[in-house]
Amino acid sequence: MDIGSKQVAAAAIKMALTADREEEHRMRQLLAEEGFRTAAVDFGGDFITSIKKVIERAMVAATREGVISERHLEQGALAGAAREAVAQIMNKAVGMSVGGKIGIARHSDHVAVAIFFGIGMLHLNEVSIGLGHRAI
Repeated sequence: MDIGSKQVAAAAIKMALTADREEEHRMRQLLAEEGFRTAAVDFGGDFITSIKKVIERAMVAATREGVISERHLEQGALAGAAREAVAQIMNKAVGMSVGGKIGIARHSDHVAVAIFFGIGMLHLNEVSIGLGHRAI
């Protein structure tokens, strides 16, 4: 099967939707069998102050798990994909608290970042997924 941007994006979304570390680990193993390199990390806080932290967490997790190397090109591609994912939900999230999970997937020269957001206050949450893709 030819794996392209659609399949890599779907893998990132699957990682972002895992409920806990055990499910995340199982999903990583399943996706690794298909040739994907993946990572996931939780986040939370006020949206505006969290933007930088979300992008940094995505980069640290992807580097730690071997999804990307420390090469400038790969880090820039991942940061761009994470920034795109954040930008997609900006209108819903400005002024609100957010929390959720970042899912990252790579296969060959495709890398995708999916961010599952819970947006709101207390128990009155909206949910959204932002998705970014880059070719390395």
